[in-house]
Amino acid sequence: MKRSWLLGLSFSMLSVAGMAQSKIVTLDYYYNHEFKKGSDGKFNTTRFHYMWDDKEQSGYSIWGDIFKKDGFELKTLETAPTQENLKGTSVYLMVDPDNAKETPNPNYVLPEHIAALKKWVKAGGVLVIMMNDSTNCEFDHVKPLTAAFGIKLNQDVKSHVYNSKYDMAAFYVPDNDPIFKTAKKVYLKEVTSLTLSKTAKPILVHQTEKYTVAAAAKVGKGTVVVVGDPWFYNEYLNGLLGNDKGWDNDKAADDFTKWLFSISK
Repeated sequence: MKRSWLLGLSFSMLSVAGMAQSKIVTLDYYYNHEFKKGSDGKFNTTRFHYMWDDKEQSGYSIWGDIFKKDGFELKTLETAPTQENLKGTSVYLMVDPDNAKETPNPNYVLPEHIAALKKWVKAGGVLVIMMNDSTNCEFDHVKPLTAAFGIKLNQDVKSHVYNSKYDMAAFYVPDNDPIFKTAKKVYLKEVTSLTLSKTAKPILVHQTEKYTVAAAAKVGKGTVVVVGDPWFYNEYLNGLLGNDKGWDNDKAADDFTKWLFSISK
């Protein structure tokens, strides 16, 4: 009896250890490799925008903390994705791929990168692509990637904001949403809309204009998620919108991150 009890305890401990094990979210630093410009209008050596360690308004440091709280380990990838260098990664996060306006030598999504990502997703990876409006993001080379999963980037500009009228860019989450379980009112400014086919399904739709701004597609054992905005950067997670206006971007970031954890290997 004693041996049987110990054996059961061992299995229980292994199960708890497995549940507590963190997953890896890898943030792309290859397609997003943006540099600031000096007073002379030329690029300098200061990188910024959507980086884990960027604590300014342009960074992802707050979302990085949310990822860690929700069970993820943060990593970055400075080279193009391959099946080999994505081994061990549960979620690969591509944000705002650069155009020539943002970096002197943009790295574009090439056909061989698309092939590698398709294989990685089908094997169980979760690919998250977060774009921007038509003037602040590289679309031509990313379109074939999202289209391969039934998500067309319309390369338009929706959800305009004039001056500080932030409510012009409000999206309202319907009741009993399966992903955004606590967020009700979220902010996404100057986004690109999406058109869906194949297995792609909307996960966030504008309440009156009815365009899709975020979608997900189940592909093989994995999932592809596309959002028409960088969304969860510090500027909109640190109270800039006002803490008394009902904005739930912080809750949405937590809801979204927990959902990514639940669907990833």
